[in-house]
Amino acid sequence: MNAKINGKVKVGDPIPAFEAMTENGEPITNISLLGNKNIIYFYPKDDTPGCTKEACNLRDNHDFFKANGYTIYGVSKDNVTKHQKFIAKYSLPFTLIADPELKMLHAFGFHGPKKFMGRTSLGTYRTTVVTDENNIITHIIYDVKTANHADQLRVALGL
Repeated sequence: MNAKINGKVKVGDPIPAFEAMTENGEPITNISLLGNKNIIYFYPKDDTPGCTKEACNLRDNHDFFKANGYTIYGVSKDNVTKHQKFIAKYSLPFTLIADPELKMLHAFGFHGPKKFMGRTSLGTYRTTVVTDENNIITHIIYDVKTANHADQLRVALGL
């Protein structure tokens, strides 16, 4: 079974219960996200080429998504301090969620075995989940194009 394609969450499901920290060390939970349409993107690691492209692409389109009622969150296994540095370095206008214990990544089903250059290792599946105001998953993007992710989201959301 390929967990990337057959993860725990599916369109139509509520997002799983989770507890994590924002880059400011503030608690965030699935309950915190209620009442907003959310774009939650899961990525492997701060300040790496693909993750930086994706974050900057979403940064450059942040106002568009905000104007359409969406709040953006990035999630990785990086800690609070690393997230703070990543946000400062690239002027990211959205919240990053620190999940060093992989609780949120496992709850969504976006961490597990990955193959790269013939080797298998454990890692984060670059995936984006979109929710409605009731935390129901409306869209999942598995094949994320880091440099054009905002365009993928626009097409998926019909914006």
